[in-house]
Amino acid sequence: MMIVRNTEEELGITKNPGQMAPIALAFIGDSVFDLFLRTKIVIGTDVSPKKMHLQASRFARAEAQAQMAEGIWNMLTEREQEIIRRGRNAKVHTIPKHAEVMQYKIATGFEALLGVLYLEQQDERLWEVMEAGYRFIAEKEEEHGDRG
Repeated sequence: MMIVRNTEEELGITKNPGQMAPIALAFIGDSVFDLFLRTKIVIGTDVSPKKMHLQASRFARAEAQAQMAEGIWNMLTEREQEIIRRGRNAKVHTIPKHAEVMQYKIATGFEALLGVLYLEQQDERLWEVMEAGYRFIAEKEEEHGDRG
């Protein structure tokens, strides 16, 4: 997946993404992951928009993202693990009703990692991490017959 983006200079990025607030990084990471999911679904299936949304929702939930982070933990570098920990420990002000607090915090860490990789323009690694997380959940669902 090629990501079209402006340069850091055009975006006005003046600080190291690894040192930005984890919540800000998660905000970016959420959008990047959403685009990844939509791309996978549109390319991989020919279903109605409603079904596309339902498929994407299976992977975009806090519970699924927390499972992704835990499922791919061993493939992450120490630095990437630290970014997830920073995101997990960030102070969040609201938790969605359908999410458990710890799952939401881990999901925030996962999204923060995606945000760092995106802002650092580590596109290959970004794709690798998202693809591994996606496969982890898809395989888990397949094992349990939970295809939505």
